[in-house]
Amino acid sequence: MSTHENILKVRLDAPAHGGHTVARHEGRVIFVRHGIPGELVSVAVRDDGEKARFWRGDVVEVHEASADRVPHFWTQADSLHAAPRGILPVGGAEFGHIALDAQRRIKGQIFVEQMQRLGGIDAAEHGFTAVRAPEGESADGLGWRTRTAFAVDAKGRLAMSAFRSNDLVPVKEMPLAHPKINELALWELPLAGISRVEVAVGSGDDGGVLVLFIEDGTVAGAAGRAAKRLPEGTSAAALTQVGGSAADGRGALQRLRGRTWLSESVAGHDYRITGEGFWQIHRLAPATLVERVMSQLAPGYGTRIADLYAGAGLFSAPLAKAVGDDGMLLSIEGAPGTSKDALKNLREFPQAIISQGRVEKTLSRELNTRKAKLDSIVLDPPRNGAGKTAVSAMVRSGAKKISYVSCDPASFARDTADLLASGFRLEEVDVIDLYPHTHHMETVGLFVRH
Repeated sequence: MSTHENILKVRLDAPAHGGHTVARHEGRVIFVRHGIPGELVSVAVRDDGEKARFWRGDVVEVHEASADRVPHFWTQADSLHAAPRGILPVGGAEFGHIALDAQRRIKGQIFVEQMQRLGGIDAAEHGFTAVRAPEGESADGLGWRTRTAFAVDAKGRLAMSAFRSNDLVPVKEMPLAHPKINELALWELPLAGISRVEVAVGSGDDGGVLVLFIEDGTVAGAAGRAAKRLPEGTSAAALTQVGGSAADGRGALQRLRGRTWLSESVAGHDYRITGEGFWQIHRLAPATLVERVMSQLAPGYGTRIADLYAGAGLFSAPLAKAVGDDGMLLSIEGAPGTSKDALKNLREFPQAIISQGRVEKTLSRELNTRKAKLDSIVLDPPRNGAGKTAVSAMVRSGAKKISYVSCDPASFARDTADLLASGFRLEEVDVIDLYPHTHHMETVGLFVRH
């Protein structure tokens, strides 16, 4: 698995945020992946220098297995399969060796721990009971990703990265991906000259498929040649952006075949999402999250609401309809490309104001310009959360209710502590398993001003 391996036999203790389980060896803390609390395992330790604050490692052998351990559904993401071959497992399915109900129990423990340690908050006192699956989830938790990205290795093979490594592992499947993504057989395409491939599938039964090819500049026309080999009916585009993600909106899209966008429909609203635009990944996430947000905020006619980190307008559209012509919906998004999607998706609502810019500055500017106060806010920030400056702007907005959608329990805990200190109370919290077989989870919390 590496040029230097230190194999240690340890007993695994509590789970830790990030997909790890904690172990200790001679006073040293080791963050272990691919284990389950309580197991006795052998761990290939990495990042194990004497000056390291802690070590990291992967389980390579199980001596006493947990009753919750199951065969991994994807050998290339399974450390027990990868280790004997001297390679690292690919990232993206680090909980695949754990039964789904146990995954959710472990995620619940992590959520409680993060809220207590980072926010000083007892989650149970605020209504948390357990992590739940979204209604309609498959029994095996597979095939849910409607967006996924692949690298291309030096030999032109479709690949994925190992965890915390630049190593690329060639792949010929991605079991968490929507079946339509695997049906493309991207690993059979000529990918020399391509640095990255990103795929998006419409979440509806008749949703289209869009493939983005990001060229590395070494082979002229590489994207066009790859696109010609795609199955009939598949849309494809080239993106002129090397670093980051297509969702950053920094690159220009060049249509190769079909369309450069996908259509989505949620709760009676139609959306257009360009290839570089953000959309929720799990096939059930858009409808699940819209239902929770609308239930929490219960927006009335004539009210004023802000949708922060609004993306293409997933929450903005139903909120704009609810507040009506006499209300106001302020939709703020930082990414220029995604904000353009919101302009298209909200054009039928004159009460919708679409503003592009950093949330913490744009919110205050827009409200000052209109000499307005808010009734409610919904926010769905990136993984690092809103932060103190954005929280301060929300507090100054006058909003009495905040529905906070979070994909990271650590940043949610920190922002919750700031909101509580600013005069809000956390009235309810719902944690949903929108990322099966990974350590990630989605939280929707309702904050109400005292």
